[in-house]
Amino acid sequence: MRVLEQDFPLDIWISFSKFFEQYRSYLDSDNELLKDRARRILKIVEEYPELEEGIKTEERVQELLPQIHLVLEDSFAQILQSNEIKIATIPFNNTVLKSSKRYQNIIEAAGQNFEPQIKNLDEDHYFIMGCSIILNTYYGYSIDFRRPFFYDIPDANGIMRHYRIMYNGDFIEIIKTDKAKDITDADVAELLDNFDNVEIWKKKFPPYSWVFKGIVLANMFDVTTDVSLSDFKTSLIKYDKTEGDFVGSFERIFRAIFNLHEIKVGFSNYNPENQSLERVPFKNIDSYILYNKYSDCCETALCSGTYDALLEQSTYFAISDVRKYQKQAPNEIMYKNLVAQNIKSAILAPIKSEGGMLGILEIVSPNKHELNSINANKLQDVMPYLVDSVLRSKAKMENELELIIQQECTSIHPSVHWKFREEAKRFMRSLVEETPISFQEVVFDDVFPLYGQIDIRGSSDARNHAIQKDLVLQLNAISKVFQKVLETEALPIYEQLEYRTNSYIASITEQLEVDTEQKIVNFIKKDITPLFKHLKKRSRDLDALIDGYNEILDKNLKAVYKHRKAYDDSVMIINKKLASLLDQKQDEAQGMYPHYFERFKTDGVEHNMYIGESISKHNSFNRIYLYNLRLWQLQVMCEMENAYYQMKNDLPVPLDVSSMVLVFNTSLSVRFRMDEKRFDVDGTYNARYEVVKKRVDKSRIKGTNERITEKGKLVVIYSQKSDEREYIKYINFLQSKNYLEDEIEIVDIEDLQGVTGLKAIRVNILYHKDKEDKEFYTYEDLMKELN
Repeated sequence: MRVLEQDFPLDIWISFSKFFEQYRSYLDSDNELLKDRARRILKIVEEYPELEEGIKTEERVQELLPQIHLVLEDSFAQILQSNEIKIATIPFNNTVLKSSKRYQNIIEAAGQNFEPQIKNLDEDHYFIMGCSIILNTYYGYSIDFRRPFFYDIPDANGIMRHYRIMYNGDFIEIIKTDKAKDITDADVAELLDNFDNVEIWKKKFPPYSWVFKGIVLANMFDVTTDVSLSDFKTSLIKYDKTEGDFVGSFERIFRAIFNLHEIKVGFSNYNPENQSLERVPFKNIDSYILYNKYSDCCETALCSGTYDALLEQSTYFAISDVRKYQKQAPNEIMYKNLVAQNIKSAILAPIKSEGGMLGILEIVSPNKHELNSINANKLQDVMPYLVDSVLRSKAKMENELELIIQQECTSIHPSVHWKFREEAKRFMRSLVEETPISFQEVVFDDVFPLYGQIDIRGSSDARNHAIQKDLVLQLNAISKVFQKVLETEALPIYEQLEYRTNSYIASITEQLEVDTEQKIVNFIKKDITPLFKHLKKRSRDLDALIDGYNEILDKNLKAVYKHRKAYDDSVMIINKKLASLLDQKQDEAQGMYPHYFERFKTDGVEHNMYIGESISKHNSFNRIYLYNLRLWQLQVMCEMENAYYQMKNDLPVPLDVSSMVLVFNTSLSVRFRMDEKRFDVDGTYNARYEVVKKRVDKSRIKGTNERITEKGKLVVIYSQKSDEREYIKYINFLQSKNYLEDEIEIVDIEDLQGVTGLKAIRVNILYHKDKEDKEFYTYEDLMKELN
């Protein structure tokens, strides 16, 4: 199948023989569903044997697309259609046999008739990549000719996005024809030394002398951010290389301009905040004015004449004979410093931009009279370029300062701090060695996640109820004022405002609508508050009544904040208590085996943990530590529940909580997001874990309206039968320790968007009335005892 009008060592035959081999092996499986699936697929090849033998023409491929799609169906999981960017194709080509929904959406957004082209593959490299397939697949040479390939595809907004292509070659077969030449070790050695000589490759692999039989699966990943960052870093590196010998390059320039081969160049920054001079914090950049100081006040560091010339008149100051000036002003620090450095003549010039002082250029010479007011005029030709360079250097310095602030002031968990230190050392070493590199992202591969939350139930309803009661209190107080006003001045407008006030009271007594709160706030702000300021002046009775109204208002909010404060205080107390307990327990857990831990306060407390070899650093990780942490997590969740219900009756608003842990049965990669200063899962498949975390606690038991989480119960969410068996063992142990009740409930969870097949173990938690209490209670029994 000639897919392109250019040479290629392989004659392409689209075939699914490897797929059919796999399905034939399933016929011996004990899994009836798998066997049934295999029979249906193999029936297709019986009707269309060319799908296995190979198809040569584009036209026939199009005719057999329905059958091809059925054969490839298992390779394109329905649940990942909107997530994966995946196609079935042939090597390094744009022919698409089947694609995921997300890929189709991407191509559709790119515009009509858009056809993606591999960005970095020219005609010669295309041929050599074909040869590499033969060498690796047929001859078994472990030579890595691969390189990253990219598609550049514009999105709906016209922004160019970059997708990296990863090929899966498990479903191909390379067949040698009579036209093919035998490849020896000597041939391979010659090819290794001639990668860019395509003619040698064509000599060893004549065009279309081999047969490619099969297809490849290609996964694509959106790497727009990475490519953009790489381009940005490359620009910085280029700039660093240009400016690496910052002083040396300027000295060469000035030596040529002044025709003086012994002069040196120094710089000092100007700090406008305290009107001082500071050293430039870059390697090998001296300041001859400051000498052995890091910084000094301008008035101290400069003599009076220099200060006036540089800062007041914005012109250069030439010193043709330093020792002469020093004798005339023996107490001036500037001359003492210059003499101490054997400087006998100098020119100091202000570096200014848009009227603002940036710093001082210092040109110095060991020879008397070499630098003077006459040759100082040569600076006029170079100062504009110097100002531009200094501006860029200052911008770079500011960026580095901000980077240090962000790094130093952002909390990094101790368990992963070592990885950041290693990367920071590598980055710092490159700066000192003047071989600048970018600060790499910190990634921890093959770690196991644990997630848990203890959530305040009905928090939205409780908050709304508090708002509702506060508004009614405030409106009733307003209504009382109008009742008093109407006794003395029965104006229709006052009657209308009282009517509106009572109408609002009636409308929110039963239920608070979404927009009603804002309407009432606007009514009070625009109509009531200005009127009450006016009415206060009318009589003593009104003055006292309105003062009483103002006293019930919060000084900052200018609204009643009684019930909402009680709710907010309750949430704050709950979060503080539970977070403190979790932190205390977490310190103990770190002593068992180091792992990453973070927690968040919302309406309740959530926590993430990651454990694995890449975090612990030492070659000591064993799954027993994962199992231990899972058991520890369940135990701590029970203790947090007990801690909460022991303080519930002391809260301003007695609320209920529910607890949940999420089990993810495979390891994943965790990447530190530099922009957000937090860890997040890495990769499309791993992102499923985050999706489940965000959605599952609000889900319901399949076929019912009952929420999966419930007060008084510990809920474990999982998807694999092996997880169920593992966690039931932990639960049985905790039952023996009187943390949990004996009855275990296993339920199916309703399908979430993009996630199906989740289940939950639910078991009642046993409670104590207080820490000293040795009796155990269910949630219902505890509520009866406490109330």
